[in-house]
Amino acid sequence: MTRRSFPARRSVLAAALVLALVGCDRIGGAGKPAFKAIDVTGAEYARSFTLPDAHGTLRTLADFKGKLVVVFFGYTQCPDVCPTTMTELAEVKRALGPDGSRVIGVFISVDPERDTGELLKAYMANFGTDFVGLRGTPEQIAQTAKEFKVFYAKVPGKTDTSYTIDHTAGSYVFDTQGRIRLFTRYGSGAKALADDLKLLLAETT
Repeated sequence: MTRRSFPARRSVLAAALVLALVGCDRIGGAGKPAFKAIDVTGAEYARSFTLPDAHGTLRTLADFKGKLVVVFFGYTQCPDVCPTTMTELAEVKRALGPDGSRVIGVFISVDPERDTGELLKAYMANFGTDFVGLRGTPEQIAQTAKEFKVFYAKVPGKTDTSYTIDHTAGSYVFDTQGRIRLFTRYGSGAKALADDLKLLLAETT
């Protein structure tokens, strides 16, 4: 959901995703962290990905073991949701101080037609040297989005190349062992994410 004129459908899709995840919500359980995001620990989806990065090297979750991984699906020409999400994550990493180096942002492009390796590399550099951009064939992206229960759809523009893409506006967070733990909703803010990442980092200390 990236068009500013599209708040209604974005709200519906976000609500649908929350309903799909609520059965796994563990917030407030006895002896468990009170995350601000939706706790999806143990979910049977969003478990892995295998996609080329901007340099063409295949990357998987195993490459980031020992780090918290925040995965977001978007596209480089997104006018609002995507840059806001990436900027907030960069802000969170700075707010965590030295622990910020233990957090990796992974951006998966849902626009393989336009997001070339070079373009994706330049886009990720806007947010930090350790942000990782992933792309793939339309088939690879579709398969990965299905694994993560992520919605995306092309919205035609005035020309064949001026389209926008509506997409799930939220991020998945994996712990340092590569296990899916949280789904963070767009608009929750940098502080909420920073607080949740601190709780996950505390599990390893």
